[in-house]
Amino acid sequence: MKLDQFMIIQKKICMIGAFATGKTSLVARLVHSIFSEKYHTTVGVKIDKKTIDIQDNKINLILWDIYGEDEFQKLQMSYLRGSAGYLLVVDGTRHNTLEQAFDLQTKVEDAIGKVPFILVMNKWDITDEWEIESTEIDDVIQKGWTVIKTSAKNGVGVEEAFQTITKKILDC
Repeated sequence: MKLDQFMIIQKKICMIGAFATGKTSLVARLVHSIFSEKYHTTVGVKIDKKTIDIQDNKINLILWDIYGEDEFQKLQMSYLRGSAGYLLVVDGTRHNTLEQAFDLQTKVEDAIGKVPFILVMNKWDITDEWEIESTEIDDVIQKGWTVIKTSAKNGVGVEEAFQTITKKILDC
């Protein structure tokens, strides 16, 4: 779909997942090409912007990096309003983040309906510490979900994840 050459499309994409899964680091890697070993908890939401080229179009991604859900803090569904899609981020070294992702996906769909999303299996650079089995990833793929393995630390799969979700959004 080639759009008017003077038209720039803007799409809001939310980063969703348990705390410390690497949502902020994925955005920092995409937008600023950096990675920090220091962990900083996201408070509320942090908004960044990145322009990417897809299908001969310039797309402004408005990236909403939403704080991670834990037992004390639940996701504010109001942050999701107007979202064209989302990345559901899992930490491969913590199995419980996959279970939380399933729960969050249901909550998000209940709140904003069916919008494109992909499951991002982060921390691919330390697979020797992974708690999530490849058979579990295969099961998720069998459900029809798109799964991309990433490492915010070394950049593997990061660009692919954002390109993939953007293409899914444009194809809707």
